[in-house]
Amino acid sequence: MTATSGTMRADRRTKNLVKRLRPGDIAVIHHADLDATAARALVECRPAAVVNAVRSISGRYPNRGPEILLAAGIPVLDEAGEALFESALAEEGTEAVLSDGCLRLASGASAEGVPLTLQRVAAQLEEARQNLSRELDAFARNTLHYLAAEKGLLLDPLEVPELDTAIRGRHVLIVVRGEGYKEDLRAIVPYLDDVRPVLMAVDGGADALLEMGLKPHLIVGDMDSVSDRALACGAEIVVHGYAGGDRAIPGLERVRRLGLQAKVFHAAGTSEDIAMVLADEKGASVIVAVGAHYGLEDFLDKGRGGMASTFLVRLRLGSKLVDARGIGRLWAARNRPATRELVLLGVAALFPVVVVAASSPWIRTLVSTFWLSLRSTFGVR
Repeated sequence: MTATSGTMRADRRTKNLVKRLRPGDIAVIHHADLDATAARALVECRPAAVVNAVRSISGRYPNRGPEILLAAGIPVLDEAGEALFESALAEEGTEAVLSDGCLRLASGASAEGVPLTLQRVAAQLEEARQNLSRELDAFARNTLHYLAAEKGLLLDPLEVPELDTAIRGRHVLIVVRGEGYKEDLRAIVPYLDDVRPVLMAVDGGADALLEMGLKPHLIVGDMDSVSDRALACGAEIVVHGYAGGDRAIPGLERVRRLGLQAKVFHAAGTSEDIAMVLADEKGASVIVAVGAHYGLEDFLDKGRGGMASTFLVRLRLGSKLVDARGIGRLWAARNRPATRELVLLGVAALFPVVVVAASSPWIRTLVSTFWLSLRSTFGVR
């Protein structure tokens, strides 16, 4: 690992760190099982290096975060330790040097870690794949355990807040900052232009829409990963409250500190789940999901030990819920130039012209004269 220096930025939550990380900074994180979404967010910030206080791949399941960082050419130092991380928090904004597997802070504090390479990561991922069946077993048991507690999402009437945004009978696009969300958004631009759906962002999904020049109609969630700029963009805000309604709601407090108004939706499940339920309760005809979580690794990346609420919500929505990738392929096919059909149409149109020309003595004489002229000009016998 070659020597690297830069301004150090540290945070226990990677999604908060990327908001203030600048190109050339050294990012110090505390992120076990670094997921693909967080890694891509780090890559976009173009740091000089990433130092993780804990193991980026614990072996529970094959998470792709470290591989994404290394493939982007960003050095990764693993397992730098808790003491170093606490010092980094206290010294944020100062210069740090990463050299020979050791991070040295301006105060003189230092710690050695494990420099990651693509070969080392590949070996760790292979080992993690061997544990995946055990992780799946625990995940399934946890899902079944919580199904009874969260069945209200499917069966019970919910106290849904009144909205100013008209949804009934319209398509609703729900944007979650999950794996591949940017590619999915770009793929459905023709759909957005044609249908103009209601844009419902889940937390940081609002920033994703704004980056594409699209203003969300609604922002739904805990408000822990959305920027102040997005909250102040004029969208209607719905804060995810706890199901019992008897606990403080940090997201609501944050919105009020910004001088903004918000409604509260008390329901079990994730913010992604309640966004879908809200769209359904308000009469959406189709719900298109961007960046939503579907597979085991998606949920493990999010730190979810089960998917009871998500299973119930998907069961509730049925065929109304459509993945954005399917919509993207459908609209691409719909808008693709029909080259083959146009050629066949042209041939069909020319056919009667050719028949008429072949049966006309005048046309045959004209063609013969033209041919004789060519032979005379080029000396063809």
